[in-house]
Amino acid sequence: MRPVSVWQWSPWGLLLCQLCSWCLGSPSPSTAPDKKTGSQGLRFRLAGFPRKPYEGRVEIQRAGEWGTICDDDFTLQAAHVLCRELGFTEATGWTHSAKYGPGTGRIWLDNLSCHGTEQSVTECASRGWGNSDCTHDEDAGVICKDQRLPGFSDSNVIEVEHHLQVEEVRLRPAVGWGRRPLPVTEGLVEVRLADGWSKVCDKGWSAHNSHVVCGMLGFPSEKRVNTAFYRLLAQRQQHSFGLHGVACVGTEAHLSLCSLEFYRANDTARCPGGGPVVVSCVAGPLYSVSSSQKKQQQPKLHGEVRVRLKGGAHPGEGRVEVLKAGTWGTVCDRKWDLQAASVVCRELGFGSAREALTGARMGQGMGAIHLSEVRCSGQESSLWKCSSKNITAEDCSHSQDAGVRCNLPYTGVETKIRLSGGRSRHEGRVEVQIGGPGHLRWGLICGDDWGTLEAMVACRQLGLGYASHGLQETWYWDSGNITEVVMSGVRCTGMELSLDQCAHHGAHVTCKRTGTRFTAGVICSETASDLLLHSALVQETAYIEDRPLHMLYCAAEENCLASSARLANWPYGHRRLLRFSSQIHNLGRADFRPKAGRHSWVWHECHGHYHSMDIFTHYDILTPNGTKVAEGHKASFCLEDTECQEDVSKRYECANFGEQGITVGCWDLYRHDIDCQWIDITDVKPGNYILQVIINPNFEVAESDFTNNAMKCNCKYDGHRIWVHNCHIGDAFSEEANRRFERYPGQTSNQVV
Repeated sequence: MRPVSVWQWSPWGLLLCQLCSWCLGSPSPSTAPDKKTGSQGLRFRLAGFPRKPYEGRVEIQRAGEWGTICDDDFTLQAAHVLCRELGFTEATGWTHSAKYGPGTGRIWLDNLSCHGTEQSVTECASRGWGNSDCTHDEDAGVICKDQRLPGFSDSNVIEVEHHLQVEEVRLRPAVGWGRRPLPVTEGLVEVRLADGWSKVCDKGWSAHNSHVVCGMLGFPSEKRVNTAFYRLLAQRQQHSFGLHGVACVGTEAHLSLCSLEFYRANDTARCPGGGPVVVSCVAGPLYSVSSSQKKQQQPKLHGEVRVRLKGGAHPGEGRVEVLKAGTWGTVCDRKWDLQAASVVCRELGFGSAREALTGARMGQGMGAIHLSEVRCSGQESSLWKCSSKNITAEDCSHSQDAGVRCNLPYTGVETKIRLSGGRSRHEGRVEVQIGGPGHLRWGLICGDDWGTLEAMVACRQLGLGYASHGLQETWYWDSGNITEVVMSGVRCTGMELSLDQCAHHGAHVTCKRTGTRFTAGVICSETASDLLLHSALVQETAYIEDRPLHMLYCAAEENCLASSARLANWPYGHRRLLRFSSQIHNLGRADFRPKAGRHSWVWHECHGHYHSMDIFTHYDILTPNGTKVAEGHKASFCLEDTECQEDVSKRYECANFGEQGITVGCWDLYRHDIDCQWIDITDVKPGNYILQVIINPNFEVAESDFTNNAMKCNCKYDGHRIWVHNCHIGDAFSEEANRRFERYPGQTSNQVV
């Protein structure tokens, strides 16, 4: 069992921070003056074009001269070492033959050979510095995992000038060590130094210091401590002090940014008349109730939430969105830094920011950009109390949307779940741990009703991001000696932090299909698609057409008309159709691909291509009280890239049995004048209605955000004409605006309430 403690900062993080806080990740070489760069005197950066912030040609500066690495004998293990040098957790791939363009200057390393565990590239074997028979057409590149080591930020690298350095921080309960529920919110502060864990002398300790420590450990704020109790306890124990004289302003993202004094090895008297520092933190709403309880109650925040995160694979990360004038919009990344990011994180109930993200690293938003050039001191209670600049559409684009990664408290939920039998650590049969102390055992989950939402929660609990598939049969994955099914009836909303928080059967397990063959499995992914409908286009293109029946044989065959059409006097008469264009954007971080493989796609003679999804979108006409009076029967769909952003190439098309999907940065357009792009309203009486369009209604394909898949419009129909107005994505307005729009308990997203 992992010791009960709270830590977020690994030895790798700050050790590398000390050695290479000068690492650069910007697209262009830095013009900043050189800083003291550690014992090896090396600096690293990523360069080349086109590339993302976490990939590129590797360049090393040695003896004041920048150069490259030859791709001869280059491996993924070498890429791991270099990515850590650059401040990322690991590598996901590498490139050869100057994929990001040829560099200039020296080729510093050739035949580089690493095991992958080295702390520095200088520990790897090579032909020696500057000894190479390569040209720049052989320059090597790396693709790093889009996750920074603790202490790093794109443009806010923590600078370290001390020889001694705090590598990790944790809270150790004074009593009940190992038995306290997680997360631990109060205890003795311990810092990890080069020679192990040490306590901090409390002389001169301030609330500002506590604020920084709590932020590092994933908590938004601190509270007063009963020091008398801990003073009494400290007199009975021996303490090892390694740090004193801590002086923080309170806005620092890490204790290392504060003024620190370390005890020297020959100090005989440490912390005379003082005691160990004790800190008590206030947990945010997500963590205020013990994670051991079956259902986590989330306190209702006072007033309406005006800041939220979207598109993140893990809790506490995502694209920053703010509420202004009743409408949600994004924040431009100009001057976006750790102080502003930390204000967002603490406002949402997390700790300080680990990273301030720029360049739409968490996917692009859609609609308004409300703020730019946000400047915070770090002491503000809300992002809205920081200074900012209102912008116009010309000033910033959604490719510059700001995001954050926040520090989270350690809850231990990942120790209660594991995957087995998969080909990689991202897939396998789900096993969960149940029982109390001394009676813990692992078991399987019944596959009945297991789907994408449940798999999303499992992957989140495992720390593996999103679920690309939730599987009800896992006979091809061997579960070893685990054969008992211990959980069934699991139903999740998709927002829970662990499967314990989902509804499920109690101790009595009920499974329709028995045996390990029908147990739950997942395939997890760090990225996911995110589909949004262009609501303004629906409003602009909506109109009524009376179409003769003799032109609707194909549509009738594909079940695109209301059921009363079967009783019509074919081929005489007509059907009244509400037509509109549907433009569906993929603004996520992964391509949207159909769930079914090519072998199961269906050929449709009428349309002349294969349909890859049976249900992709629902079109409905609802009364103000929520009664459905008409629906669009779009039986099947073909997915393709109709148009893309300027820097994105099309990848999918329906013609010639091509691959189907929607690329990131592209959209699939169903024009108003194509078959089945309508709702048959022949039987609808005049009145006021709501037009509702829901994408991916059955959650067949994983997305990073399902709450933005529904679009709604007001409709007024007088029997001859129709007015469609106020079209918007389901979560684009404030709660108050949505309540005014919806006077009935209906669908606020693609989840039925």
